[in-house]
Amino acid sequence: MSDAPRRQRALDRVAVISDVHGNVTALRAVIADIEARGIERTVNLGDVVGKGPRGAEAVKLCREACEVTVRGNWDTFISARDKQAWEHGQWVRDELDDDEIAWLSRLPNAYELVMSGRLIRLFHASQTSEFHRVHVHHTQEQFRGMFTNTDFTGEFTAGGQEPGATPDVVGYGDIHSAYLEVDEGLTLFNAGAVGNHLDAPSAPYAVLEGVLDSPEPAPFSVSFPRVPYDIEAEVAVAYELGMPEADAYALELREGIFRGSASASSGG
Repeated sequence: MSDAPRRQRALDRVAVISDVHGNVTALRAVIADIEARGIERTVNLGDVVGKGPRGAEAVKLCREACEVTVRGNWDTFISARDKQAWEHGQWVRDELDDDEIAWLSRLPNAYELVMSGRLIRLFHASQTSEFHRVHVHHTQEQFRGMFTNTDFTGEFTAGGQEPGATPDVVGYGDIHSAYLEVDEGLTLFNAGAVGNHLDAPSAPYAVLEGVLDSPEPAPFSVSFPRVPYDIEAEVAVAYELGMPEADAYALELREGIFRGSASASSGG
């Protein structure tokens, strides 16, 4: 019997992007980076539109580049109401055509896959809804809750799991800050925000690496590429198109200061 080591099969990779928010400059840079790495599958965790100036083009690019897109909170309220409660929301809605609005309204709540024996569930904000936010700093109860089956997620069915199966890896977006937490055998990660990053002036996404569709344990990892792009060019587009709240958008992209924060409202 040969003592030579068995050659391990090449691992599969899946890119996970989130929170494009109409920032086409960042989205194009991220798509180019994903393609340069030879990654052929991309999952999008929602909030394709809103905040940024080119929602229609962001929808088009996401439909072309992403295997699946789940629904974000912006996708819901922009597609659900003809008349928005504030000027920026109406501006975002008016930029979209009927087909783009219908696509946003049909997006699923969550997406699941099996990789290297891990049961992976991906959604926008939490297991409760696309509106219920779980921050980087959270309680242990909130952490554990992210791995439960709910009316919003349904049962975990990817890979033909037995009834009652729950994920042991969960990825989400919404909070615009990438991070990874592992506890009690559970892995929680946030993919960050491609188009409205509040943690660093570059566009982040996540890469899952392992053996796709395999129930057997195998090497598995989550990594976080960050892609530089021309932030000033994106800000210039917002002003050229006359987007409401362009000043707030520029502050978020340049400084990572959320428009709803006290420092933003005070000019600090």
